[in-house]
Amino acid sequence: MKLACLHAHHSNIEYIESALVSYEIELVHFVDPGLVNRVTHDTSFCISDAQQKVKEQIEWISKSNVDAILITCTNYVALLNEADHLLSIPIIKIDEPFFEVIASIDEPQVILFTNPATVEGTLDRLNNYLSDRHKNIEMDVVIIEDSFELLMQGLSEKYNEAISKCIHKLLEAENKIISVAQLSMVNASIQVEKETSITVINPLHTLIDSLAIQLNLKHK
Repeated sequence: MKLACLHAHHSNIEYIESALVSYEIELVHFVDPGLVNRVTHDTSFCISDAQQKVKEQIEWISKSNVDAILITCTNYVALLNEADHLLSIPIIKIDEPFFEVIASIDEPQVILFTNPATVEGTLDRLNNYLSDRHKNIEMDVVIIEDSFELLMQGLSEKYNEAISKCIHKLLEAENKIISVAQLSMVNASIQVEKETSITVINPLHTLIDSLAIQLNLKHK
């Protein structure tokens, strides 16, 4: 089994490699931070341009002798137009298993983001997911301001600190289930879990179980 992984940042490679190390699977990584950077900062770069770029990337990757494609960037997922992709291999989106868990929670919850450009597309997909399943949830959305630029500048430690600080504040102020929506936020969420013994839902944990089932992965 060979899985192609499309990332918007190289830091996501380690997350996927570590999470799948015990499975019989070969990973091939493709990283393109440029698209997210343009969507975030270039006002002349319209959504249709971004969608076309994602389409071209997916089609190119599909021809690289892989069995499936995993998209780890929620921004990429939001730009993916299903109608444009008639591929013979599955495209696995990191947020769908995450949505399944979110939809199963009846208690009030908070979903955290660091990348403002990701929020609208992800929430649109989440709302469609909930609507299709006739689910209603009580949900707040929090964007951790000025944090995503730290990651883009390679300041991963400061990035994780900003996320951890925000989660701790929310835990102290509100009695709500907390989740982080982006793969880049996983390390910080796990650190908070260790410090507080309180579960913080993240898209990596929900993804791996789903991947193992979808791709029929075997342990080494």
